[in-house]
Amino acid sequence: MTSSILLNRLRGGLVVSCQALPGEPLYVEHGGVMPLLAEAAARAGAVAIRANSARDVREIKAAVGLPVIALIKKQYPSFEPYITATMAEVDELVAAGADIVALDCTARERVDGLRPATFIAQIRAEHPGLVLMADIATFDEGLAAADAGIDFVGTTLSGYTPQSHGAAAPNFGLVEQLVAGTAVPVIAEGRIRTPAQARQMIHLGAFCVVVGGAITRPLEIASEFVDALA
Repeated sequence: MTSSILLNRLRGGLVVSCQALPGEPLYVEHGGVMPLLAEAAARAGAVAIRANSARDVREIKAAVGLPVIALIKKQYPSFEPYITATMAEVDELVAAGADIVALDCTARERVDGLRPATFIAQIRAEHPGLVLMADIATFDEGLAAADAGIDFVGTTLSGYTPQSHGAAAPNFGLVEQLVAGTAVPVIAEGRIRTPAQARQMIHLGAFCVVVGGAITRPLEIASEFVDALA
């Protein structure tokens, strides 16, 4: 799927993140659950799915006709970046049919020793035409990714790194800054819990909005109700 087609598909829409990690209730070793969540999202009108692992990418693409923003979460001891952190993960996602590959573009030290801009350049050389999304936490990281030629900048990691400040609410200010500071489409992601918050992101200029936990994580959703009633 070309970049121009993806732009038309994603513009102004909802991307649903369908992910489960080992130890979570919806995680099963042999798959099958995430495609069902993706099908529900597709029926609701989502414009794309964000998925973790080559297995889930393959199964979701077989189940629904939506573009998939793909990543692989893999921890590397002594290093914080874990979202598609090396070329090995990129290669795996490309082989699985990813439409967009999301990767950590924060300023933190990487296991491969590369700066994000160098990693992006290597991906471009290995996989010409591959559409890339930078998962960032700060304004400067977003600008650096844009300068490196990234296709989308996402606020995915805002509040989750030492360089950014944690908060319970979505980072509306960061989205607004990025929209004003770069011509690259900005994907709003991170702690978006309500339709009103998603709508506000679009109002601020976000190209599209990613929502995960508020839709596809029943443990988190149920816990919020339990805590409210405690």
